[in-house]
Amino acid sequence: MTQLSPAQKPVDKSLYGGTGSRRVTVRDIAAAKERGEKWPMLTAYDAMTASVFDEAGIPVLLVGDSMGNCHLGYESTVPVTMDEITLLSAAVVRGTKRALVVGDLPFGAYQEGPVQALRNATRLVKEAGVGAVKLEGGERSAGQVELLVSSGIPVMAHVGLTPQSVNAYGGYPVQGRGEEAAQQLLRDAKAVQDAGAFAVVLEAVPAELAAEVTRSLYIPTVGIGAGLDCDAQVLVWTDMAGLNAGRVPKFVKQYLDLRALLGGAAKSFAEDVVAGAFPAESHTFH
Repeated sequence: MTQLSPAQKPVDKSLYGGTGSRRVTVRDIAAAKERGEKWPMLTAYDAMTASVFDEAGIPVLLVGDSMGNCHLGYESTVPVTMDEITLLSAAVVRGTKRALVVGDLPFGAYQEGPVQALRNATRLVKEAGVGAVKLEGGERSAGQVELLVSSGIPVMAHVGLTPQSVNAYGGYPVQGRGEEAAQQLLRDAKAVQDAGAFAVVLEAVPAELAAEVTRSLYIPTVGIGAGLDCDAQVLVWTDMAGLNAGRVPKFVKQYLDLRALLGGAAKSFAEDVVAGAFPAESHTFH
């Protein structure tokens, strides 16, 4: 009988919350699909936050170009650069031990074609140490997916609402409504699967269509605004934790009001400084 190396053996217990001395791999993701196990994914953009999510058992962390909106102060994901993605991906990798870290290919990093995609994906793997990359697009990006996978770089695809196309969409509309649009989305999902993607994100897609896509694929679907039937679910962590100000998308559930907690802590610190209560004797050297 062929013996699997430690890197090939599936992680013990479940994908979420499991333990082990190695990172989650795309092989483990495939095994979870076969078991019918649902799993969570969060974004992360720095080592300290990533370490918290890693310790919480989150098996996949995405260093998303969503950093543009919620970390770098841009109005959209479009301005995010390869330098920024590479820098922050490396930080997330350093802050984690178990999670599979997926680095986003930002707008302009793969649209020219497969060779450009390979060059930039290779940079993320070599310089940042990510275990996989993500790129947007279905049929139009199948060539890029195929070359990356054949070159040894695992790819998570992304169809439905693709935020890098915000200027073409004129906003962030739900995708796949109507028979023609639904069939195109299904073709897009199958195209990236056939090209070798190990998973596909479905964003802002009607739940019924996302369920049909999930049933039609042998690779897992990762939903964000795509209903309950996807194999996995992802949220931008600052949305999930309530750090962002203002309106959040309909599909976001806020599990914490972190903005209020941080603001309260900052005010308490400031009041102690103004009142002369900090630093106290216990915080002072002699």
